[in-house]
Amino acid sequence: MATFLSRLGRFSFRRRRLVALLWTALLVGAAVLAGRAPAAPPNDFSMPGTEAQQAYDLLGKSFPDLNADGAGARVVFHAEDGKVTDPGTRGAIEDTVRALGDGPQVVRVTDPFATRSVSKDGSTAYAQVSYAVSAAELEEHSRAALQETVEQAASSELSVEAGGNAVEAMAGGHSSEAVGLGVAAVVLVITFGSLLAAGLPLLTAVLGVGVGALAIRVLAAPLGLGATTTSLAVMIGLAVGIDYALFVVSRHRAELARGRDGVEAAGHAVGTAGSAVVFAGLTVVVALAGLSVVGIPMLTQMGLAAAGTVVVAVLIAVTLVPALLGLCGRRIGPARPRRRGRTTDRAARPAMGVRWARFVVRRPVAVLLGGTVLLGVVALPAASLDTGLPGDDSKPVSTTQRRAYDLISDGFGPGYNGPLTVVVQADESGRGATQAAKNVAGRIDGRDDVSAVGPPRLSASGDTAVLSVVPDASPSSTETADLVHALRDPALARASDARVLVTGTTAMNADVSQKLSDALLPYLALVVGLAFLLLIAVFRSVLVPLKAALGFLLSVLAGLGAVVAVFQWGWLGSVFGVTDPGPIVSIMPVFMVGVVFGLAMDYEVFLVTRMREAYVHGQSPKDSVVSGFEHSARVVTAAAVVMISVFAAFLGSEEQILKTIGFGLAAAVLFDALVVRMTLVPAVLALLGRRAWRLPRWLDRLVPDLDIEGERPGRSSHGGGTEVGDGEPVAAASGRLHGN
Repeated sequence: MATFLSRLGRFSFRRRRLVALLWTALLVGAAVLAGRAPAAPPNDFSMPGTEAQQAYDLLGKSFPDLNADGAGARVVFHAEDGKVTDPGTRGAIEDTVRALGDGPQVVRVTDPFATRSVSKDGSTAYAQVSYAVSAAELEEHSRAALQETVEQAASSELSVEAGGNAVEAMAGGHSSEAVGLGVAAVVLVITFGSLLAAGLPLLTAVLGVGVGALAIRVLAAPLGLGATTTSLAVMIGLAVGIDYALFVVSRHRAELARGRDGVEAAGHAVGTAGSAVVFAGLTVVVALAGLSVVGIPMLTQMGLAAAGTVVVAVLIAVTLVPALLGLCGRRIGPARPRRRGRTTDRAARPAMGVRWARFVVRRPVAVLLGGTVLLGVVALPAASLDTGLPGDDSKPVSTTQRRAYDLISDGFGPGYNGPLTVVVQADESGRGATQAAKNVAGRIDGRDDVSAVGPPRLSASGDTAVLSVVPDASPSSTETADLVHALRDPALARASDARVLVTGTTAMNADVSQKLSDALLPYLALVVGLAFLLLIAVFRSVLVPLKAALGFLLSVLAGLGAVVAVFQWGWLGSVFGVTDPGPIVSIMPVFMVGVVFGLAMDYEVFLVTRMREAYVHGQSPKDSVVSGFEHSARVVTAAAVVMISVFAAFLGSEEQILKTIGFGLAAAVLFDALVVRMTLVPAVLALLGRRAWRLPRWLDRLVPDLDIEGERPGRSSHGGGTEVGDGEPVAAASGRLHGN
């Protein structure tokens, strides 16, 4: 592998204009095709296998006029003084209802006075707006018309707010990505001490994301990729694109500093750092593609699209990066030597990474225990993780959705913000549906956790009825989730001689949360298991991959613990802008596992391959740990700081979900890079000694020799010699490694 990549690096360096032209042509071609491609289809929000989805499908057949999966908005009216039933106020509300009915794509608007949707004190009323299409298909001018009508209806006497999925704004700008790129640029300049060297990883990362996003746009219609599929691809593409180019450029400059010419430096950089990039990329692809096991179509699409973008980032790192290094020539410069102090009669002080590595290998037990205890303490809150899919109650109080939610809660009760839809299907078609629905309604109405039950509505075929159930608690509360499970108790269906299904947005959220929770352990086992096998081939060791997997679990648990403490318990909430602590968004644990696992394995491969390379080339186990830090610690730290900055930039968002994701990923990367990889890894390797690099003989015969440490690229290319890096015979290095 390393030999092939070394040749590829030298070819790309020599044929730099051709390689750069090919990538430019690919970008332009993708842009042209994307411009001609049909629009991406709406996102597939179906949840196969859930009861809520089954009920939605049944409603679509039995009550086509309900348009159960269509977009909706709830427009709330609140009289500042007096009541909404006062003649002047009532007239203004009725005019607004008529204006809402004239909006584009609107199929029905309820009159709050006809449906008795007026609070007991008469201060608040609401109208329900239903659209002919789903929220994903709702056109922007329909949203704009709704917003304009609501704003025009508001006055000093009447407050008018709107909530629901029809009010949701489409994907916003990319201010967070821009902030992250700005911080990345600063970190890269500090790391390289050169604007040109710092700009190259940014350029290639943006190019890779561009190619990947355009390819997704081209394939959207043929493959049915949803409109928001590119969101994860852009985030991950920027992260790994910067990382991969950073490591290749850093290794190239280090080889120039050792006296190699440009071609050989590029070949050696791609053969060694490029090998690490390839296998790090494979672990990320495994983690992202593994999202398909969750069984949620939209999540599967996002994972596969992001995996494709990672593949593009890897290809750019091993082809375009050496080509651009060739175009830059000597201007890219070798790595700058460390500045010596004013006293010239003593050696320069070792780098901070070297000093830290020497400290760790001298006291591995204390460092290992200290780091593990620290992560364990931070991870403790994760045991109380409570997940859910937040709605309008999680939005900032400055938004109309949140204000509408609060008005409904104050005027009617929190449960009115998320009513449940109960579908009753008679056992025998055409007979008993009405009576069965009445029986179900009577049993539900007597519950303490139910605020109201609407009258049953019979389908045209007469075999299915639907009724609305208003919980007593808020939609995101555990009490409402318990109510959903209680209504699905088979005893209720048996007592009514009918099939009873519970759906609605609240029930769907509960099903999604449960499905994500159930999929977390299988997903974790899949990605960790496959990566474990891959890392055995990379490091030709069992203990090193095992250590990597255990360290990753510590990082994820610590990250989840920090998220629970801040966003669920409210600790330091004022610092991070958390105004209403509550359940953690259900997708967060699975999402964190996938993203953090990929990045954690990046740092593991980049750092440990340099240690293994030093060990193969003759250094002792402890010296190889120090050597690995000497060559990689600065770059790994820079890469981690870049990623933390990119993710932390989302803390500036007003959306609680984005804040949670940004904080969680930044915290997990911080713990993994600085505590696990830079602290626990050297401590464990120092304790294991030579045992860390051993592979059982029977397994050694089965595992292919991938040569990731770069033995063969290190040979002289002029005479086909047999020496590695510093002159050690390859056979001796290989024999020592495998215990021969």
